[in-house]
Amino acid sequence: MTKYLVVNGKKVLFNDEKNILEIIRRENIDLLTFCYYSEFSAYGSCRLCMVEVNGKDILPACSTPPENAMKIRTNTEQIIEIRKIIVELLLANHDRECTICVKSKVCQLQTLSKRLGINDIRFKNIVNEKTKDLSTYSLVREPRKCVLCGTCVRFCDEVQGIGVLDFANRGSQSMVCSSFNKDLESSECVYCGQCARVCPTGAIVPKSEVDYVWTALSDPNKKVIVAIAPAVRAAICEVFGIVCNDGSEVAGKIVTVLHSMGFAKVFDISFSADMTIVEEADEFIRRLEENKNMPMFTSCCPAWVKFVEKYYPDFISNLSSCRSPQGMYGSVAKKIIPKMLGISKKDLVVVSIMPCTAKKFEAKRIELSKDGIPDVDYVLTTQELARMIEESGLQFEKLKPSLFDMPLGFKTGSGIIFGNSGGVTEAILRNIVNNKSNKIDEVDQFSFVRGEEDLREIKVNLNKRELNVAIICGLKNARKALEDIRINKCKYNFLEVMACPGGCIGGAGQPAYTNLSVRRARTKILYEIDKAMELHKPQDNLYVQKIYKDYFDNSNNCYVHEYLHTKYKHK
Repeated sequence: MTKYLVVNGKKVLFNDEKNILEIIRRENIDLLTFCYYSEFSAYGSCRLCMVEVNGKDILPACSTPPENAMKIRTNTEQIIEIRKIIVELLLANHDRECTICVKSKVCQLQTLSKRLGINDIRFKNIVNEKTKDLSTYSLVREPRKCVLCGTCVRFCDEVQGIGVLDFANRGSQSMVCSSFNKDLESSECVYCGQCARVCPTGAIVPKSEVDYVWTALSDPNKKVIVAIAPAVRAAICEVFGIVCNDGSEVAGKIVTVLHSMGFAKVFDISFSADMTIVEEADEFIRRLEENKNMPMFTSCCPAWVKFVEKYYPDFISNLSSCRSPQGMYGSVAKKIIPKMLGISKKDLVVVSIMPCTAKKFEAKRIELSKDGIPDVDYVLTTQELARMIEESGLQFEKLKPSLFDMPLGFKTGSGIIFGNSGGVTEAILRNIVNNKSNKIDEVDQFSFVRGEEDLREIKVNLNKRELNVAIICGLKNARKALEDIRINKCKYNFLEVMACPGGCIGGAGQPAYTNLSVRRARTKILYEIDKAMELHKPQDNLYVQKIYKDYFDNSNNCYVHEYLHTKYKHK
C-alpha cells in the first residue's frame, strides 16, 4: 500500500523514513532544529521542530514516526510563537557577545533569531559564570555559550564511543561538562573535535593559532613556510560561496593567497602523503613476511593514535611507526629548507593547514620534535585559513591560481586521495601490487575500497595471498574491531582507521556541515583531482625519490627511521 502524509495541504509519499522531519525536509521545507543530526539518534530537546499533527497535537518532528494519511502543518501562528519563545529563552541564558565570537555568521542560534524575526528579548539576560576551558592545544570550550542541545554529548558517545561529555546538575544549573567538571586536558578526550563540528554555537570551537602565524609573518628575521592538506582544497570554497568544480584550481588560488600573505614557500601535504605511503607500504610488506605485530594499523590520524595509546595500549605495537604526512612534512622541511633558503633552522617557521583539530595536538607531541624544537610550529584549520583570507582583504574568488613550490609541492593522485576514507588503503595497494601502468582506468582497479559505510571489510589478493583489510570511520567502530581482534573473532591483516566520518574531508577543522551531501561533494572533488593527474602511484613521485637520494641515505635505515618514523606510548 502506498503511504503518504499531507504536509501543508500537499500529499507527500514516504517509504522508510524514520521520522516526519526527514520527510518534511525532503520536500524542501527547512524545518528549524538545534539538536537533530541524521548521523545519530533523535533527541528532541530543543523543541524547535514542533509541528501540528492532525489539527490538534503539537509534536516534535524529529522524534515522531510517520503514519499513513497523517496531516501536518509546519508554520501555524501558534507554532511560530512557540519557536520564538524557545529562542528568546535560549538567548536570555546565553553569552551574546556575538561580534567577537568565532562562530559569528555561522552560529545556528544567530541564524534562527534572524529567521524568526526576533528583535527584542522579553526575558532578563541571566548568564551563569562559567570558566572558559583553554587547557588543550586543539579545542576551546566556552560553557556560557552552550544551549544544552546535547549534540556534542551524543556524538562523543554514539559515534566515537568515548563519552567524554555529559549533562550535569539540574534546572538553571544544568550544564554539559566532562567527568567531575574537569578540563578537557584532564579528561579522556582524544581531540577529534567532532563535538566542535556539531556544536551549533560557539560553546566548543577549534583553538586558533592565527595570531601566532600573523606575528611570525611580520617578523623580518623569520622565514615562514606552509603546506596545505588535500582535504582543505575540497572545502575552502564553501566559506566563500564559490562552486568548486575543479579542486586543482582552488588549490592554485590557495597558493596565490598564501604567497600574498607573506609565506616564503607554499608546499603540499600530498607530497609527504606520497612519502608516508612509500614508507608504510614497505613496513606492511616487512611485517607481513615476518608475521610480526599484525594486523598493522595506520597511524596518520592522531585522534586514532591517541585512542589506541589511551584505551588499548596492548595494541600500540600494531600501529605503523610511520609519521603522519604532517609529521613527515615538518621533519623533512626542518632538515632541507633552511639550507635551501640560506637561513638557520631557528629562523624557519613551519606551518601546516589541516582539516583536523587533533593535528594541533599532534604537532606538540614531544616525539615529533628535535632538540626541543617542534618539527611543525603551528597548525591552522581550514576555518582559520578562511579567517586569514578575510583578514587580509584578498578577494579569494578573483585570484588567479599559482603553482606549488618545489620540491615539497609535487604529488601523485595517491597523496590527494589520502584525505578520503579508504584513500590510505587504496594508495598502499597502488604501491604494493605489481602494476607498471599509470593509466587511471587501470589504477582504478582498487576503487572497490571506496564507500560511505563506516566499517568496510574487503579481501585483496597479493602475490596469490588473500589479505583481509578493514576500513573504519568513527572510534566506536574502531573499538568494536579491536575487541573482535582480541578474541580472534576476526583476522585482519591491515586496518585503516580515521576518527572522523568520511575521513579527513569530514574533519572538525573544516567548515561545519549538517547535510551529508556536503561531505560527499568534498570526497568527489579529491577523486576528480586524482583522475586529472598524470601520476597516480606514490613510487612514481620523482621528487620523493630525489629527497631520498639527496637527503636520506637508503643504506642507513636508522637515519631514515629518525626522520620519517616515530614511536608511541601509553598515555
